[in-house]
Amino acid sequence: MSSSPSSPDGPGSRPPREPGPLGVKTRKRAYFILMGVCLVLIVLAWMVVYRYSIIAAVIMSVVALVIPPFAAIVGNASSANRQ
Repeated sequence: MSSSPSSPDGPGSRPPREPGPLGVKTRKRAYFILMGVCLVLIVLAWMVVYRYSIIAAVIMSVVALVIPPFAAIVGNASSANRQ
């Protein structure tokens, strides 16, 4: 008895997504997730982790420092903004 994988053209399947800029909802969601991660890292670093390791807290803060510019790039990435 061989089982065949479900066909990609079956019911409920979506057409393949064309490459290109992300939608507004996806970009907003990604931005807020990245900024939430940034806030969680800062709060955990200086409320919990610093008691065990100052170096780890500083490293977490540096990682959190890099996230906001990247989040802004992701949040503003669309073909409509390009000139």
